[in-house]
Amino acid sequence: MNFREKIISWDLLPEWRAAMRKQGKRLVVTNGCFDLLHVGHVTYLETARNQGDALLIGLNGDAAVRQLKGPGRPLNAESDRAVVLAALESVDGVCIFTERRATRFLSAAQPDIYVKGGDYTVETLDAEERGVVQAANAKIVIIPFVAGKSTTGLLEKITKA
Repeated sequence: MNFREKIISWDLLPEWRAAMRKQGKRLVVTNGCFDLLHVGHVTYLETARNQGDALLIGLNGDAAVRQLKGPGRPLNAESDRAVVLAALESVDGVCIFTERRATRFLSAAQPDIYVKGGDYTVETLDAEERGVVQAANAKIVIIPFVAGKSTTGLLEKITKA
């Protein structure tokens, strides 16, 4: 499969999800900015994918990343971030969403398993996002971070160089 075929437009997400369900695949869903891809990200995504049969990433659009991370971010445009993620073997689909929170994306994605990184607990997930996931009867899995690997740490290192 061409990695560009893994980039799913918002309008086609319900159809893509229905196809996964028809194939009997347990869909793992995660979301985030994924601005500078690093070993922590790829380890997280591989671990997430191993929770089910297919992995869908909800990718925060550029405006949402600016709201979440500040005016200097993202470093890479949403289309570039989507292509890099789609090129990973562990990723089955990438869908860009425009909102700061993933509530609408999660409602459309209807995960069987929802994965978040170790900076969250089930209790600290956004209440609306958690509600959508629970309404879909999805299992919530928290995956620990790879110690010392973060975009923030990488940016600090770059600025000191």
